[in-house]
Amino acid sequence: MATTTSTPTPSATSGRMAAVNEMTRLLRLLFEVEREFLRTVTTLVYRVGEPELKYLICQHAWESAGHARFIRERGRELSGFGTGEEVRASIRRVFVEAVGHAQSNPLVITAGFYTVLKPALLAAYRHYLKVTDHLADWPSKKLVEEFIADEERHLREITPYLQGVDAREWNLHLTQALDDLGGWLGQETRLPLAAGYVWQQQVKPYAHPATCNRGKYPVCSSVFGFDPTEDPIVRPWLTDPQTDARVIRLMVYVWLMMEMDAIDYLATVFIDTPAAPFDLHHDLARHLWDESRHSQFGFRQLPKLGVDLMTVEHSLDLYNILIQMPAHERYALMTMEFEAGSFPTKAHVMDRVRELSDFEADTLLAFDRNDEQNHVRYGHRWLPEMMALFGEARPTEEFVKATQAKFKDFAARFGGLTPHSLPKEKRLTGEKIRRIAGAN
Repeated sequence: MATTTSTPTPSATSGRMAAVNEMTRLLRLLFEVEREFLRTVTTLVYRVGEPELKYLICQHAWESAGHARFIRERGRELSGFGTGEEVRASIRRVFVEAVGHAQSNPLVITAGFYTVLKPALLAAYRHYLKVTDHLADWPSKKLVEEFIADEERHLREITPYLQGVDAREWNLHLTQALDDLGGWLGQETRLPLAAGYVWQQQVKPYAHPATCNRGKYPVCSSVFGFDPTEDPIVRPWLTDPQTDARVIRLMVYVWLMMEMDAIDYLATVFIDTPAAPFDLHHDLARHLWDESRHSQFGFRQLPKLGVDLMTVEHSLDLYNILIQMPAHERYALMTMEFEAGSFPTKAHVMDRVRELSDFEADTLLAFDRNDEQNHVRYGHRWLPEMMALFGEARPTEEFVKATQAKFKDFAARFGGLTPHSLPKEKRLTGEKIRRIAGAN
């Protein structure tokens, strides 16, 4: 007797996999929320002024990049997650709104991210645990449990910075936008927007501020110079074999702290590259977190060595110049010029500091160098793709040389415009560093 074998219909197949498909749908939404949080929360970095808050946001951005990466890896093990990485318009619109196009207080904007959007993400993760099977979906469950712990910690860590911030009106505005989705997973009752709701992003497109915020700290154009009575980092002293190693250690800690420049201008790249592959943003987030740690090296070590941080002016030139240039040019200069060009001087500095038998300083400088080498590798990997996003068709080497020339022109036009906040009698200078170090 002849037998026939029927081919399963799509409806039958999807019916058999319904439980997996539903959990995959939720994971896909969580992935999109985490990656869009990363792309937009980074706009806070250069707008908030407190260094510790900048550092914290960089850390949270990196951890969110990790969440998205692990969700993507788990999602690709399941049916229906998809190979694309785009974020649906309904989610993107809420995060773009949270950037705060018409808001002037960066702490109010920060409150929107951390008292509306983040708690909603935490609720979404908790919902996932509630509706999935603890054994069948064990790999996802363990990831989500870890991410819940991270999200709870993020909310605790940000709370001290939002004390006394009145963000009720702005938070209500964002809550209404989120309620229109029914929560990030659509798990809540949807409350459609009122007819009179106005999206700020449609009224005023987002633009980066012309300068970055350094809060209560004094500022200047640059901390590098040639006059020890004016500048804290005296360029010839860094490589002069006659310079006391203790002086070099202090100057390099000032240099490291000023990698806050890199934090501020690198953070601008995320929002400017909405079509970038996720892996590019993932590596940018790692780069950002690395620079944040490097800045913390100086921020935490200088007071231990007798430096009052309120006497250390923060240099603004790099941000002020680079913000005049498109994102792919900013990134090219950072990786192919500033970082790649720093290795010879930093190698000499590392050798001199080793004379002091300061294990902590040696460790910090070694990790700084290791990280910077990775950043240059990132540049070689991602600059061509970033160039393509901006329609740049020149060979990479030719583009980099042209961008270096452009930077020199822009530095003459937009650099050197920030006056010293402090008179030289009060600010840290090379001569004062010598005295603090106990050098002759």
